[in-house]
Amino acid sequence: MNKHVLAACAALTLLSACANPSDGRPAASSAPAGASEATKMVGGAAMYPSRDIVDNAVNSKDHTTLVAAVQAAGLVQTLKGPGPFTVFAPTNAAFAALPAGTVDTLLKPENKPTLTKVLTYHVVPGRLDGAALARQIQAGGGKAMLRTASGGTLTATMNGANVMVADEKGGAATVTISDVYQSNGVIHVVNKVLLPG
Repeated sequence: MNKHVLAACAALTLLSACANPSDGRPAASSAPAGASEATKMVGGAAMYPSRDIVDNAVNSKDHTTLVAAVQAAGLVQTLKGPGPFTVFAPTNAAFAALPAGTVDTLLKPENKPTLTKVLTYHVVPGRLDGAALARQIQAGGGKAMLRTASGGTLTATMNGANVMVADEKGGAATVTISDVYQSNGVIHVVNKVLLPG
């Protein structure tokens, strides 16, 4: 079993425990969402709009690194909160494209503040679906400046029909799956990890 799968398994166990912190027992799993509920497929799993960001993300095989990072940063309860949040969610491949050793270094307990800053840089308060992003980009003359939960800024633009998101270091990600609605926000899957300045 590779380290990302192991990390994801550990994160799932810890996420369950975090769901009922008062007595330390894992919370009962939620009932399956109704078959009539409109879903999108991400990482081989249906994403249910009635579930929160964390409860959906743990099922995506393309986001095991992100889930492990969220757990290591102590952001599980935040992202299970009411929000709403707009999350630009990097895939495992996006994390793997970082320089060798970056993810392992970020996951060390002593680097929790840096990891938290990187992760919250991918979160914008509010629910900005693709239509809302397009309106902001148009209103901004071709770019929308998005204030992140970390206090940084992301710049959203259009490249043809694709939404692009640029970070403060000049890196740019493409939204590969948009409008993955959650009970507490919306996820846009991106193909790069965005880095704060």
